[in-house]
Amino acid sequence: MRSGAKIAVIGGVFVVFAGGVGYGAYNVYGGLTGGSGSPGSDTTTTREVRTGPLSAAEVDKAAKDFLTGWAKGDDAAVVAQLTNDPATAETVIGGYRETAHVTDAVITPGRAVGAKVPFTVKATVAFDGKTKPWSYASELTVVRGLSTGRPLVDWAPTVIHPKLTKDTRLVTNEASAPPIKAVDRNGAELTKEKYPSLRPVLDELRKRYGDDAGGSPGVELVLKSDTETVPDETLLTLSKGSPGRLTTTLDANVQAAAEQAVRKYSGASVAAVKPSTGEILAVANNRKDGWNAAMLGRQAPGSTMKIVTAAMLLEKGLVAAGRPAECPKEAMYQGRTFTNLDGFSIAGGTFTQSFARSCNTAFIKLIDDTKDDAALKAETEEVFGIGLDNWKTGVASFDGSVPAATGGEAAAQYIGQGTVQMNVLNMASITATAKNGSFKQPVIVPRSLDDRELATAARSLPYNVARQLRDMMRVTATSGTAANAMSGLGGDKGAKTGSAEVDGQATSNSWFTGYQNDLAAAAVVQAGGHGGDAAGPLVASVLAAG
Repeated sequence: MRSGAKIAVIGGVFVVFAGGVGYGAYNVYGGLTGGSGSPGSDTTTTREVRTGPLSAAEVDKAAKDFLTGWAKGDDAAVVAQLTNDPATAETVIGGYRETAHVTDAVITPGRAVGAKVPFTVKATVAFDGKTKPWSYASELTVVRGLSTGRPLVDWAPTVIHPKLTKDTRLVTNEASAPPIKAVDRNGAELTKEKYPSLRPVLDELRKRYGDDAGGSPGVELVLKSDTETVPDETLLTLSKGSPGRLTTTLDANVQAAAEQAVRKYSGASVAAVKPSTGEILAVANNRKDGWNAAMLGRQAPGSTMKIVTAAMLLEKGLVAAGRPAECPKEAMYQGRTFTNLDGFSIAGGTFTQSFARSCNTAFIKLIDDTKDDAALKAETEEVFGIGLDNWKTGVASFDGSVPAATGGEAAAQYIGQGTVQMNVLNMASITATAKNGSFKQPVIVPRSLDDRELATAARSLPYNVARQLRDMMRVTATSGTAANAMSGLGGDKGAKTGSAEVDGQATSNSWFTGYQNDLAAAAVVQAGGHGGDAAGPLVASVLAAG
């Protein structure tokens, strides 16, 4: 131990008091009776290179040495040598005091599970005369050094804090932007605690608009990203500052329904848009990583894409809602065979029936008639405003993509597979365009806030095409594949289901999009199966809240 440190064993708890440093460590190891050497010491002979599984004693000692050295505030270079990546670890460990400004730390390990040792940290952060307690839990894993055989902490930034990554740092300073009080369209406050899906959205809104919202910054410990597009995440507020008021387009009631809906399935996302204006009323995700997949995701949307394909075929006059359309069990196009779910077919049916039952082959058989491999890409961009990479929603978003394709890949795009990439905000917008007849770029803060230029579409849907498209979506919602999910909704309603097959995934992703009056919503459930089964009820509950 360093000079000035006092050691005591009280009730089986190993306690270190580091005099004059302000760091302490409580290390709890059942049955540990020795080995309290200084960090970096090794009780094995220096000539011996051990191999094989780690013993419980080796795990205990390696964890204790590392946590004691870290908690005492030992030199970062010395503590880093107790890991299997000392060069990287030194910077992060040193930053814990130097940039995060942690002045005291008490670290309490839990009981090891194999080579994993959980622990809790109770620390004090001090900056500019302000102090605040800070606590959290993390864990470390002990591994055997490849060249030395010594037990070492397997280095990862998450050892120091569970949210740290190689691209982020812990920094305590005056906040880079004043806090905001975000409110919905009716003035109701939107908080991260009440609406957890909005955490990344609110963080980004603060970064973009905090300076203009009229507040003043406080002092915060933040998780700062080295990527400019990623906003700081506040982990601890030492002084709050004064928040500025920021009005969003969100609707607290619809957002609450969206939050509740996605909780039903892991990996679910939902978004809701007002067709007449493009205003985003809700975005919600159920993800452990907190990523805003509803606005940033990129996945094949399955048969929900048939809304766009149908619009293109209607515009070209190749189909009409009431005109007969072939729907065989399977269809081949340039070497690729396409089938319908469970091999169904429709004898003597109309295009509306094929749309409502989501007949893949009815769409695939019409590809040659378009005489244009780029027809779907053009329809998506020119009418639905998708794929031009020019949306300015107010936060980061992906605008969807239908890349140029030929042959079997182009055919797959007709039914929302292959290289088509969408998220639920894109699909909610596509549904909103079908309902409204023209594209309105989705926004989460009003354009008047910063006079940004919003994306526009080159043209609207012809009236007759828009009418037929809505009629087919209504049939889908009342007697087609979406009927069960939409049965509880009244008013003017329409929908489309989708199941997107993903390579290496046993069960398809469940997609569903629909509208009721002046509200459109879309949802995806990872590995949720049929669109109407998992994603459908989520969309219906969000529409009902609007």
